[in-house]
Amino acid sequence: MADRLEMLRKMTEGGSKDPFHWYALAMELRSHDRPEDALAAYGDVRDAFPDYVATYLMAGQVAHELEQTDVARGWLEAGLVVAAKAGEGKAQSELQQLLDML
Repeated sequence: MADRLEMLRKMTEGGSKDPFHWYALAMELRSHDRPEDALAAYGDVRDAFPDYVATYLMAGQVAHELEQTDVARGWLEAGLVVAAKAGEGKAQSELQQLLDML
């Protein structure tokens, strides 16, 4: 797993234009039980690829796990806008479900 983390880190540091590489890095950090680093990496995804819908739910989940309710709410509310613009009904539903739990 550490090899995958290092590979993703090199790809993103190298300026990859593929949003999945950035998203995968955040997911990998989360799987290594590094939620603060994962949340920061989701922020990097949002900054570079603001229309990458999946980022918002995952970041909202991590912020919720970190008991950062206001941060989670911000991610989820922004994600609802992005998902609606993209026509991603399933994502909207998932975002709204978590938002309703906060």
